[in-house]
Amino acid sequence: MSEDRVNSGRAGANLGAVRSHNSALVLGLLRGAGAEGISRLEVAERTGLTPQAVSKITGRLRETGLAAEAGRRASTGGKPRTVLRLVPEAGHAVGVQLDRDALRVVLVRLDGAVVGERRGELDLGAGAEAVLGVVVEAVTGLVRSCLGPFGELAEAGSLLGVGVALPGPLDHVRGVLHRVTGFPGWDGFPLRDALGDRLGVPVVVDKDTNAAAVGLGVGGAGGSFAYLHLGTGLGAGLVIGGRVHRGARTGAGEFGHQVVQLDGPRCECGDRGCLEALCLSAVARGETERAARVLGVGAGNLVGLLDIDRVLLGGRTVLADPEPFIRGVSAELDARARREGLREGVAVDVVRQGERVVAEGAAEMVLGARVFGRGEG
Repeated sequence: MSEDRVNSGRAGANLGAVRSHNSALVLGLLRGAGAEGISRLEVAERTGLTPQAVSKITGRLRETGLAAEAGRRASTGGKPRTVLRLVPEAGHAVGVQLDRDALRVVLVRLDGAVVGERRGELDLGAGAEAVLGVVVEAVTGLVRSCLGPFGELAEAGSLLGVGVALPGPLDHVRGVLHRVTGFPGWDGFPLRDALGDRLGVPVVVDKDTNAAAVGLGVGGAGGSFAYLHLGTGLGAGLVIGGRVHRGARTGAGEFGHQVVQLDGPRCECGDRGCLEALCLSAVARGETERAARVLGVGAGNLVGLLDIDRVLLGGRTVLADPEPFIRGVSAELDARARREGLREGVAVDVVRQGERVVAEGAAEMVLGARVFGRGEG
């Protein structure tokens, strides 16, 4: 099983061999503390590191410009404690969302704040070379406009890398695409390496729904939840016990291709009666309430299988008219809860990040892998 942790709270270890791990723990606490900062003593208490280890780590972080003093705080005894904060401008990451017909690129700081964005049309069926050309131009243009002029992208000193999120299935470890539904020409394409060669910076690749789940987890969604994304397709990002669940072959979350009607309409995946086909056909007919009910049935299946805490809705179709989808999915989950004798159903809400949730999550994959030690991104 391949999983990525999206929350903090891990213990540190006082060993030189895990210096980067401990630094990542400290940086994570600094980010969580915000502008108010956190004292070295608090860091030691929350990580289990010795005060001496914390002093060495924070000293290195200050030398490299990642941390800075944020004033002093009164203590219960002795001299006031020096408070440290993260320096958000010390590092940046790019997040790219490739949809079937659109492109969104964001540039974020170490604290996750978006400092620049570009959007445009995209034809995922135009082929790898054409799509990569559009991505390289958009990424390079955005970084240059926000971080200043330079030659190669790698010369942008604070740029940590680029995260790319797109419809699956795919192998996020190797950055290789599988059969993207409706676009068989991408089957087996090494997107991570191909884009990394063109940009000259580290690249990570994942499914759009997993990227969104990473970003939502970092943003405080917590616990166990499902992110359901309804746009040009339908998928899910699953977080169980604070970890993004990927499955044994990194294929978990192909939510839209569960068969719910044996003699239903043909889906682009080749099967019949898939949740995605039923949902999208209802949307195309203007039957929003029907689409919401179908989505709710699928959400109910997930709740029954995984016993998750929350369902979060996103994607352009939902966000264009969210209330019917909130009502429809909530009604299905409430009905399931009553049948099972539970007091209430699972909470349902729309993502507050709106349509940027996937691109922001893609950037968080980079920050997690390069700075905050949250796994592979």
